[in-house]
Amino acid sequence: MTENEELIMSGVKPAGARIKVRVPGTSANCGPGFDCLGLACSIYNDLELTLLREPKLIVETTGEGAESVPTDDKNIVWRSIKMLLERTKSGAEFKGAVIKMENHIPMSRGLGSSAAAIVAGLKAANAIVGSPFNRQELLQLATDIEGHPDNVAPALLGGFTVSVMDHGKVQTLSFLPKIPMNFVLAVPDFPLPTWQARQVLPKEVAMKDAVFNISRASMMVAALIKGKERFFKNVFDDAIHQPYRKDLIPGLREAIDSARKAGAIGAALSGAGPAVIAFTVEKQHIANDIASAMAQAFASKNVKAKAMILKLDTRGAHII
Repeated sequence: MTENEELIMSGVKPAGARIKVRVPGTSANCGPGFDCLGLACSIYNDLELTLLREPKLIVETTGEGAESVPTDDKNIVWRSIKMLLERTKSGAEFKGAVIKMENHIPMSRGLGSSAAAIVAGLKAANAIVGSPFNRQELLQLATDIEGHPDNVAPALLGGFTVSVMDHGKVQTLSFLPKIPMNFVLAVPDFPLPTWQARQVLPKEVAMKDAVFNISRASMMVAALIKGKERFFKNVFDDAIHQPYRKDLIPGLREAIDSARKAGAIGAALSGAGPAVIAFTVEKQHIANDIASAMAQAFASKNVKAKAMILKLDTRGAHII
């Protein structure tokens, strides 16, 4: 442990204190669990943060989406840091920051890149100022910024997460399934901003569609916790968001169908998309078959898609 880290752990805030945080990518909804289910996966963004007492902001980004990351007050990491600092007694000490990001999570693809940025900023700033906020309080701050907890919850806590909003307050349960799982991602080469994917959703849904999703989301969580693989059939299906988003994502239906035919226990749109996530408990060669099948399905619609095979992240955001 370095001298600065020892000072940070003791609650002392040295000028120019620096800390590094790693945050996993996430996939929200898991099919039927719209805005309430999520999972953390083994792809990561790293943030190195130095808080400054002078009003100076330096943002350096490498990796995914580096060319499009704002370097001014619009930067979501800096906005998250400022929100946390404003809610601490010592927040007035720090007027600026040096933010260095190494991004591996594709941006605007449905893998929680904005949630990772928010959680990274909050986690790092909280550590530097002596950790005045616990994980529940950080989760609430992240949810307030993001607007919904389905990505920020697994980014912060790891594992699978189930979240409930009650008058603006978030409650989240994080759990690990009894069945080891792999996730196969097919990531198209075009972005789909979440706001755009939300615009096509209806304001109301039919009762039969609500029951369809509630029953499948409930069965999915129960099957994961109990380790009952035979109950996974059809639990990843959805009736309240994917049917309305399919026209924004050429090849969506084909990618989901091809994943199942190749051996996946289920597949769904990852968050708002356009990435598709397939779930498997099988061996590596099955995952490879699924990845190839989904990439070919997108290619049949003239869409290039990169395949990734990931595992469940069980740790969530942490200091490295």
